[in-house]
Amino acid sequence: MARPVPTAVFLKSAASPADFPADTGREVAFVGRSNSGKSTAVNVVTGARKLARVSKTPGRTQLLNFFSFGEGRRLVDLPGYGFARA
Repeated sequence: MARPVPTAVFLKSAASPADFPADTGREVAFVGRSNSGKSTAVNVVTGARKLARVSKTPGRTQLLNFFSFGEGRRLVDLPGYGFARA
């Protein structure tokens, strides 16, 4: 029997640790190169097609985006590394 997937909701975006939401439990962070599918992975894991903004253009995610995923669980979508603006 499959367990129901908790509804995920956007919490906030943060540019620095001072802006992070209060620590309330476990977090899973999506880290990787620019345009590697981190935001898409957040959407797939949560089953919400438009929860995290996705783009074909590298460098779109510029802040840490926090999503609540059930009681005491969070997903964090981080900006990619290796992207240089020309």
